[in-house]
Amino acid sequence: MTESEFINYIEKLGIYYNEDMLNKLNRYYEMLIDYNKIMNLTGITEKKQVYLKHFYDSLTIVKVIDLKKYKTLCDIGTGAGFPGLVLKIFFPKLQITLIDSLNKRINFLNDVIKELNLNDIETIHSRIEDYAHKNKNKFDIVTARAVAPLNILLEYSIPVVKEKSYFIALKGKIDDEKIYLNALKKLNSKILLIDNFKLPFENSDRTIYKIQRNGKLEKKYPRNIQIIKNNPL
Repeated sequence: MTESEFINYIEKLGIYYNEDMLNKLNRYYEMLIDYNKIMNLTGITEKKQVYLKHFYDSLTIVKVIDLKKYKTLCDIGTGAGFPGLVLKIFFPKLQITLIDSLNKRINFLNDVIKELNLNDIETIHSRIEDYAHKNKNKFDIVTARAVAPLNILLEYSIPVVKEKSYFIALKGKIDDEKIYLNALKKLNSKILLIDNFKLPFENSDRTIYKIQRNGKLEKKYPRNIQIIKNNPL
């Protein structure tokens, strides 16, 4: 996906952009490649592939939710900033929190944020289950991209979502619903929409889950990381 093709495709998504946003995105790409030489941020480095598989893919979240209607967004396991940092560039009014457990990634994100002069965006060096216990019911939208199976993602994410607000999971192929039905029940949540589509040019599978938290949760959620992994909901 060339930069001109990227523009054409985000126009199809109805995303507003200007020259400043595009310049920031390109500078983000340059920093990603530079830093990737000394730390493992991504295995995808060719520019067309980054624009397709990281930048455009991050923005497909607008297929299921109108980000202009909300104030706060938390991206868990953000890695090199996908989708959270990309969303901040194109939706600058969003107040965004980026969470990752590796400090080297956080340092990279902080450098990008400073270089691009982005405001109302913070980084948190923490495991999400630790952060969640101190920040429950906090965000309008929580996102995660290809972090874990959906039942595990739900336990990480739903506790920091406000009641009647949303968790958006960006994944590859559709998960077997048997994997996550019990987690939805335990976490008082429901799937509102599953959007399955093909990524342009390469036709790889993409699935976006829009999940709403409907009520209160037991205080124990999220559980300890080892319990989550060894005994998922």
